[in-house]
Amino acid sequence: MLFTSDNWGGVHPEIMAAIAAADGGFAPAYGNDELTDRVRKLFAEIFEKEAALAFVPTGSAANGIALSLLTQPFGATICHEHAHILIDECGAPEFYTGGAKVIPAAGAFGKLTPESVREAMAPYDPPMAHRVKPSVLSLTQATEWGTVYTSVEIRALRDVADQYGMKMHMDGARFAGAVNASGATPAELTWKAGVDILSLGATKNGCLQAEAVVVFDTGLAEELTYRCKRAGLGTSKQRFFSAQWPAYFGGGLWLSLAEEARAKCAEVADIFAATDDCEVLVEPQINELFVRMPHDRAKSLRDAGAEFYDWVQPGDPYAGEARRFVTSWETTGEQVEALKRAL
Repeated sequence: MLFTSDNWGGVHPEIMAAIAAADGGFAPAYGNDELTDRVRKLFAEIFEKEAALAFVPTGSAANGIALSLLTQPFGATICHEHAHILIDECGAPEFYTGGAKVIPAAGAFGKLTPESVREAMAPYDPPMAHRVKPSVLSLTQATEWGTVYTSVEIRALRDVADQYGMKMHMDGARFAGAVNASGATPAELTWKAGVDILSLGATKNGCLQAEAVVVFDTGLAEELTYRCKRAGLGTSKQRFFSAQWPAYFGGGLWLSLAEEARAKCAEVADIFAATDDCEVLVEPQINELFVRMPHDRAKSLRDAGAEFYDWVQPGDPYAGEARRFVTSWETTGEQVEALKRAL
C-alpha cells in the first residue's frame, strides 16, 4: 500500500528499453550526438515551437537553471506559498540565482490568482533600491495540491506579471498530469499563455532522472549552455538522457501513464469520500489526493501497512491532520483494494 510519492516508482519498460538501445559504440559527447539533435526536433513538434533545451537529472536543477536565466541576484521570484521552489529545494533557487529571493503569495489549494500576486507585490511597487526587484512569476503545473491551471488562468497571471515587468516560469514536475487533465495542448499551457521557460519533469511519470529546461525565448540559448556547464550539469553521455524522450512522447505514452495514475487516484478518492471520519479536501485532478483524517485513523492505516505523507504546510489550517496520497502508473488495483480493507 505505497502512496508516498510517484518518485518511488520504477522506470517504464519502454523507457528502459530506449536507454539500452542507445548503448553500444561511440557518439559525440555533451549533446552533440544525432539522437539529441532528433530530440530537439521532437520537442519543437510537441510544443509547436523551437526551444532551447537542457537535460538535467533533477527538478531542483531544472528550476534553478531556469530561474537563473530570468532574474539577477538582486531580484526575486514570486511563487505560491507552498511551491516546491520555496519549501522543498533547500535554497537551490537562491543558490543558482546568486541569492535572488523567493517570495511567497497566497492562493487556495496551490493556485496563485492575479489578486494574490498583486498583494505579494505591494511592498515592491514602485521599485526601490532598498528592496529586491521581483522579476519572475513562477507557477507550478500541476500545483502542489494536485490542481491544474487552465490556459485562461495562466494568461491572466501573465497579464499581471507584465504589469510589473516580470517574466514567467513554470515548474512542470507533473506537467503530463496537467496536460492529461486539462485537455489542452502543451503549447496552450505554456508559451501560448505567456510562459517563458518550462521546467519539464518526466521522472515522476515513468522515466529515469529525466528533467528538461525548455526555454521558449531562444535568445537565451547560449546563456543556458554556459549556466548548465558552470553548474556541473554539462552531461557528457547526453544520449542516454535524450533516449528517453522519444519513447516517452511516442505513441502518447506520457499521457497514458498520467491517465493511469489519475484513474487510480480517483478510485482512492472515492474510498475516502465514503469513509465517515475522513474528508477529501480538494477533488483530485491528477494523481495526488489530499485527505483530512484524525491522527488515530492515520496511525491505524500505517499500522496496517499503508505508506503516505502527512501534509503540513505554512499556515496549516488542518491542525496537522492533512495527509497526501500519491498514485503512479505502477499503482495496482490490489493496492487500492488493500487500502479499502484497511480503512
